[in-house]
Amino acid sequence: MRPPRRILVVKLSAIGDVLHGIPAAVAAKEAFPGATIGWVVEGRTAEVLAGHPAIDQVFRLPRGWAKRPAELLRLRHALCSFSADVTIDMQGLFKSALVTTLAGSRVRIGHARPEAREGSWLATNRRVAPSMPHVVERNCGLLAALGIHDVAPRFDMPRWPVARARMEQWVASLGLGSAPVVLNPGAGWSSKLWPEARFAAVAGRLLADTGKRSIVVWGGDRERALAERIAAEGHALLAPQTSLQELGELCRLAALFISSDTGPLHLAAAVGTPCVGLFGPVPATRNGPFGSGHVTVEPAPSARPAWKDRKTDTAAMAAIGVEPVVAAATAILTRGGLRQAG
Repeated sequence: MRPPRRILVVKLSAIGDVLHGIPAAVAAKEAFPGATIGWVVEGRTAEVLAGHPAIDQVFRLPRGWAKRPAELLRLRHALCSFSADVTIDMQGLFKSALVTTLAGSRVRIGHARPEAREGSWLATNRRVAPSMPHVVERNCGLLAALGIHDVAPRFDMPRWPVARARMEQWVASLGLGSAPVVLNPGAGWSSKLWPEARFAAVAGRLLADTGKRSIVVWGGDRERALAERIAAEGHALLAPQTSLQELGELCRLAALFISSDTGPLHLAAAVGTPCVGLFGPVPATRNGPFGSGHVTVEPAPSARPAWKDRKTDTAAMAAIGVEPVVAAATAILTRGGLRQAG
C-alpha cells in the first residue's frame, strides 16, 4: 500500500495502557517519517504524550465524552479535519471503536477477537491476531497490517523541563546524598494492592542494608492516606502531590521503582528507571515492566486466580513476601551501584 500520510492512534486510557502503546507509535514514525501521527486519549493521561517526538497531535477528551452529544460533534469535527488515512485502535473496546468510526479512515486496524471486545472488531477492517505475550509487543504487532514487522520496541520518552526543575529542587531539599528508591503502593484494582506493612518493611530493610532512603508516591486522597501510613513507620518519606510529568521526572531521579502492576510502574519503566514489579493476578509475561534491567516478583502459579477473577481475588498479591522483593531490589541497587540522578 501507499505510505500513509496521517495515522491516528486510539488508546484512550488508562495510564499504563497508553504507555504500552507508545512503542508502536515510535515504530510507525520511524517507518513513515513523513507521516503525521495523532493520538486520541482521555483526561490527564494526555500528559505522558505531551512533547513526544513521535506524536504530532494529541486529541484530549474529557471524561464522559461518549455520553455528551456536543463532545461527540466536536470530536467528529476535529477528526475530520485531521483526515487520517489510517486509524489504529489499540484499545479494542466500544468507546475506541466509536472513535475509530468517527475518524472515517479508509484503513482501520485493530486487534482480532478475543483481544478486541465489546463488538469493537466491527469498526476495523484489518484485524491482527496477537502472536506475542506482552501487551507492548501485541500493540507493535498491529503494525504488521502496514507492512512493519520485527519491531524492537522503544519508548523514546520526552523530557519535561518544568516538572524536572520542581522534582530536582524537592529531592535536593531532602539531602539524601544518593538517588532514592521510589515506592508506589497504590493500584487501580484492589486485587493488585500489596499489603502496606510490607512496603514499610521493604523501606526499612533497604535503609538498613543499603543506606537507601525510600520515597512513597501517591495519587488521590485514598492513596495519600495509604502512603502516609507507610511513611509514618519512619523508614520512608512522603512525596508531594505530583502531576504525571512530575512523577516521570521523579522516576528519572530515582535509583529504583517498586510497585505492583499499575500506571506509575509502567511510567517508570518507560523513562528508563530500573523497576521491581509485583505481579499477582496478571502475569508479568503479559504486563511486566517492559525493557531490560527490571525484575518481577510473582507468587507460585497455584496462587494466581483464574482470569475471570483477576479483578477481585487478593490472594495472589498476599502470597508475595517481603524477602523476595528485598532481594530483587538489592540485586538492582548492587548492580547499579550508587546511581545518581538520571
